[in-house]
Amino acid sequence: MPTRGLYVGRFQPFHLGHLEAIKRILEEVEELVVVIGSAQYSHNRENPFTAGERLVMIRSALEEARVDFSRVWVVPVPDVHLHMMWVSAVEGYTPKFQIVYSNEPLTKRLFMESGYKIKVIPFFERQFYSSTIIREKMQQMDDSWKTLVPKPVVDFIAEIDGINRIRDLNRTDKA
Repeated sequence: MPTRGLYVGRFQPFHLGHLEAIKRILEEVEELVVVIGSAQYSHNRENPFTAGERLVMIRSALEEARVDFSRVWVVPVPDVHLHMMWVSAVEGYTPKFQIVYSNEPLTKRLFMESGYKIKVIPFFERQFYSSTIIREKMQQMDDSWKTLVPKPVVDFIAEIDGINRIRDLNRTDKA
């Protein structure tokens, strides 16, 4: 079995920091399982995009970056909401993996307690590359968000009218 890593994110939206993390991880492992977390959620402030839309964003960004798809698995995984069951759920949705790449404390703790090797991902200009910040810029009609995500993601968000979705969701949640 190839050395396989696991990288979990919500990718709301997929940005250049995520792309950089994937490239760095692929320097260390033969294959990488990219888990789209909270896959069942969409159309709310924190999770505006569907799992299918996030799959398109990730695939188109990796394709543009010339990442070898034979080395990457992208798997949507819904939340379980029982921490003691979450690792088992991830294992059930994904190919086997040996190393978990994460900076999120709960993710690291749960996988460590399940016997996995944990590796921290070096942040790539975290002050800029944050999905929360990008969604805020989109909501405020600040076009600088477009410099923070791969071009295919910008194009796809335009295609699905993602900016207006985010703006509508922010209005709905405040009503």
